[in-house]
Amino acid sequence: MQPQNLEDVLQAAGNPVAMLRNSQLGAYVYPVVPSEFSNWRDEQRAWRETAVLFDQSHHMAEITVKGPDALKLMSYCTINSFANFAPNKAKQMVPCSHDGYVIGDGILFYLERDELLFVGRAPSVNWIEFQAQTGGYQVQVIRDDRSPSHPRGKAVSRRHYRFQVQGPNAAKVLEKLNGGPLPDVKFFNMDAINIQGRRVRALRHGMAGAPGLEIWGPYAEGEEIRETLLEAGREFGLVPVGSRAYASNTLESGWIPSPLPAVYTGESMRKYRQWLPATGYEATGSIGGSFVSERIEDYYLTPYELGYGPFVKFDHDFAGRTALENLADKPRRKKVTFEWNGEDLAKIYASLFVPGTENYKFFDLPIANYASSSYDKVTLGGRVVGYSMFGGYSYNERAALSLGVVDGHINIGDVLTLVWGEEGGGTRKTTVERHRQLEVRVKVSPVPYARSAREAYHAGWRSGNS
Repeated sequence: MQPQNLEDVLQAAGNPVAMLRNSQLGAYVYPVVPSEFSNWRDEQRAWRETAVLFDQSHHMAEITVKGPDALKLMSYCTINSFANFAPNKAKQMVPCSHDGYVIGDGILFYLERDELLFVGRAPSVNWIEFQAQTGGYQVQVIRDDRSPSHPRGKAVSRRHYRFQVQGPNAAKVLEKLNGGPLPDVKFFNMDAINIQGRRVRALRHGMAGAPGLEIWGPYAEGEEIRETLLEAGREFGLVPVGSRAYASNTLESGWIPSPLPAVYTGESMRKYRQWLPATGYEATGSIGGSFVSERIEDYYLTPYELGYGPFVKFDHDFAGRTALENLADKPRRKKVTFEWNGEDLAKIYASLFVPGTENYKFFDLPIANYASSSYDKVTLGGRVVGYSMFGGYSYNERAALSLGVVDGHINIGDVLTLVWGEEGGGTRKTTVERHRQLEVRVKVSPVPYARSAREAYHAGWRSGNS
């Protein structure tokens, strides 16, 4: 009998770690947007030196929640306080399991009274939709999944286009489009600007180390808006960023995009696993890296460990509240950036040119991840003291960087050992060639790594972890 849901899949697999480490899903794809418009090095430089246009229309899912219980539902689904939340505000929302471990995160937009929109990866959208269907809330939901990874020539359509204009010249581009000064909008607040005679909603945001705006509207208008943005930005050095460079901006700005959703164990989560499909993200996703444990729980992370401690507010009822109250004062790991030793990284590439020997695991540029969720072990004196979870290369910093977590006693400036590559020649993932492991020296560095991001971002989880 074919598995009907995630719980069935797990029962058949036996050990979820082995299942996910050998998933045949393949590489995570940022769909539809071309891989490069110019070249990824210049595209990275542009968000530091001029301005960039990020096209976020395709790689994230959306869920709109409408109705008298919309706010109540979303409040239950996240650690964040809703005390001062009002229309035309947004927040980074962090849903957790009943045991207090992170399922994912994303951006929640308060559009109108009784109408909210969440944008993020599938695990968070799944959790919200499950609560909406089973929690007795008076709401309606509209779900719009991410575009297919491989459209195979078929037309792609979404509810909304979604663009960001970021970088030191972003304001000049947007003021030119608006026909005058931009509204004085505070960080993570919304207003509207004029583009081609249309009033377009905009969120004050920042991803690349300098403040900018995120704009969205009906998908059918997206191409016209995009061309208008590029034309207005030409004199200010506005550069469209391809899917290859897009995700690498987080190496400088410090957000870990894809921790493993903590849904695979626990009696309190069984009903959810029985609701999740047998072919969904949670059942087909992959774990990659040198950290190996028989216990799937060892891959779970709390919001405190991911730097979201300032978001945790016990002024409302939410899934995971009791567990997080018990964890609030306990020792925990902390988020850091790892700066890879250049000489050690060079060994990885040099091994490709030695015939007759097994090479080290390939380190792709500018993003080196080869699984849905990455966990490379980081050691000190042979003992695991953390994980590297999202890695790649910054042309701006001329450094390989990765984001991860370390034990509380590890300090900025400490040099640790990261084990790159998988055990035993590699797992059966389609993204893994036969290889040998390599010990790489990494220096523990601040989050965000880029000085411009640490100094320019609105005070919050990024500045709090510097």
